[in-house]
Amino acid sequence: MSPRSKVLCAAVLFSSGGAAIKFCSFSAWQLAAFRAALALLTIFVLLPEARRGWTWRTIVVGFAYAATTLLYVQANKHTTAASAIFLQSTSPLFILLLAPVLLGEHANRRDIAQMAVMAVGLGLFFLGTDRPSTTAPDPALGNVLASVCAVTWAFTVIGYRWLASRGASVAAAAVAGNMTASIIAVIMAGPLIAGRPVDWAVVAFLGVCQLGIPYLFLARAVPQLRALEVGLFLLIEPVLNPIWAWIVHGDRSHERGVVASRAGRLRESHPRHARR
Repeated sequence: MSPRSKVLCAAVLFSSGGAAIKFCSFSAWQLAAFRAALALLTIFVLLPEARRGWTWRTIVVGFAYAATTLLYVQANKHTTAASAIFLQSTSPLFILLLAPVLLGEHANRRDIAQMAVMAVGLGLFFLGTDRPSTTAPDPALGNVLASVCAVTWAFTVIGYRWLASRGASVAAAAVAGNMTASIIAVIMAGPLIAGRPVDWAVVAFLGVCQLGIPYLFLARAVPQLRALEVGLFLLIEPVLNPIWAWIVHGDRSHERGVVASRAGRLRESHPRHARR
């Protein structure tokens, strides 16, 4: 399997998160804690390199990832899955700005053109307003959290490339990040509830299938691709995420956000701009 195929597989699995999270009655903090704990166990058991090569660099990158996973769960608990993932998927904009400085990886004209369309889409998104609903009680707060999540995810992807360029373990950073996220979330969660069987089934799915296994693919692919390329291939996630949420929950984002998202995806998938 090629590195790009591995990133695409990771993105498909990542895309199931928004719909699954809304099935769970646990608080955002409790869900984040259990999800991260199961993810770190999955990565630790299945990837030998996750059990060695720990350095201060893996811890630093782990903190960026911990912030990302905590913000992602919080955002999905407050806004629609479509809005949360669209805003998080703007991370390539920040990778475009940061990668030349932090990694020495420069974008080409095609990359810049794609990012310009994404920036316009992001601007259109904020012209509309999501109405509160059962599955999205505070869209404004959720959208802010998702926007911050885009920045922390950009630092995470750049951090993985930084580790790979130095022969350090990407998997170890993923374990460190999930461990940090789990500890912080448990502290913030307060009293834990027993939950229903379906809650635990959702947690197991999220920790193992939606988060743990995708990192098996990313750990193998990231060392062989540019940071911006990883970010762009992961954009299949925001295409699929709202589809799952709509099928399962009838969860809809506001129309301008959908138009913005579709415009960006169409621009990126146009044959003239396809990667060869």
